[in-house]
Amino acid sequence: MTFDSRAFRNALGCFATGITVVTTIAPDGEPIGVTVNSFSSVSLEPPLVQFCLGRAAMSFEAFTTAKSFAINVLAEAQADLSVRFSKRDLQERWEGVGVERWDSGVPILTGCLANLECDREHVYEGGDHVLILGRVRRLAVTAEGKPLLYFRGGYAQLP
Repeated sequence: MTFDSRAFRNALGCFATGITVVTTIAPDGEPIGVTVNSFSSVSLEPPLVQFCLGRAAMSFEAFTTAKSFAINVLAEAQADLSVRFSKRDLQERWEGVGVERWDSGVPILTGCLANLECDREHVYEGGDHVLILGRVRRLAVTAEGKPLLYFRGGYAQLP
């Protein structure tokens, strides 16, 4: 390898991504949420999506064992939620956050561009991360709005 991890990270930062907050419920019933930008569609038929989660994440066990999770695609005005769900303090994350509950009971964040409620299909090994594959069981999409983007280590917006 002729490059270090910082150079690799900088190269990957050139790929603009949307920002999501992925939510689930811990075995003790507490809501769990984490900011994720490594999300993508996998298949239209069946409807599959995936996200990556670091092994060092405090929520690692909850997401790798939960039967269901939700992908909440953030709008450009929701940078505060991105920051909030990237912090270590798990309790503070939920204070004042608008939440709905759908079929699985997983928290669905309100005001997002899209919400996808998923059943966990598989967890795949991926170095210092795992890839969590989910089958979309229900969704909601907002007709208006722009996405919150992440590019070169910071938030970005569409013109």
